[in-house]
Amino acid sequence: MAKRRWGRRIWAASLTLLAECVVNCAVPGAESSNKSASNVVNIPFEYVRGRVMVSVRINDSPPASVMLDTGYSITMLNPELVKSQGLKRAGQITIIGIAGEEQADVFEGATFDFGGATYSPPRVAALPANDQHRWRKRDGVLGAGFFRRFVVVIDHTAKMITLHEPEAFRYSGEGEVVPFKFKDSTPVVEGTIVVPDRAPITGRFEIDTGCDGGLCLGSDFVAAHKLVDSAGETKEAGRTGVGGDTGTRTGRVPKFRLGTIEVERPLTNFFLEGSPVDAGYAGHIGMEVFRRFKVVFDYSRQRIILEPAE
Repeated sequence: MAKRRWGRRIWAASLTLLAECVVNCAVPGAESSNKSASNVVNIPFEYVRGRVMVSVRINDSPPASVMLDTGYSITMLNPELVKSQGLKRAGQITIIGIAGEEQADVFEGATFDFGGATYSPPRVAALPANDQHRWRKRDGVLGAGFFRRFVVVIDHTAKMITLHEPEAFRYSGEGEVVPFKFKDSTPVVEGTIVVPDRAPITGRFEIDTGCDGGLCLGSDFVAAHKLVDSAGETKEAGRTGVGGDTGTRTGRVPKFRLGTIEVERPLTNFFLEGSPVDAGYAGHIGMEVFRRFKVVFDYSRQRIILEPAE
């Protein structure tokens, strides 16, 4: 039986998109902006159920609440917000999730204004109406294009996000620089799980700021390294994503290492079937880990930088 991965990545249904969008669609990944090399913008944020939420105006909308999520390949908006701003439909994509597939319409013409710093993705997607119950507390999701548009610094202690123009950004701190590679639009880093009296367990991990947990580990990786047995006490749990739910057990691995930084006992979801990532990857790293640091997301230089939170 084929295993279904849990990830929230969004893949273009190419025939539909080309048929409906051949004239007007921009090159994927491109985006327009009103740039100023000296423009640095600070934005307060709040945590909602463990996720980073910021306020933004979309075209002429009142302030909207959107989530920062490196796990989304395209920026998403609530269908009601799309309708209120009169965005132009430009095709359709297929969202592949943990228990099936869902169709989402694609739209053009959205500009996000963060107090003077703007982001104009070539397209945004709207979740279907039957998924709106999952969007009750947010108006959208800022995906990979947002992180490519800016160098994004998240200061969890101050609850402040700083947006820098990539070409003008210079880092002069003493944080841990962790290089990453892209898998499609998602950053991937090498990390290590440290278990006493065992050799270090190294794997490739996707960075997923939309996950409120610490680590989410795929069932193959969990079984191969007998991680549930080494975690001590675990509890039955589950994860919800596009397409449905999947069963997990929740516990804590003793230690997780990124570069030279060691994170003690991160909250961990051990998938009992399927995976949050593709075959060959260990899992993903979520906000319960990143909340322990001031984090610089520098996609232009393919690195994240971690400074311990004060």
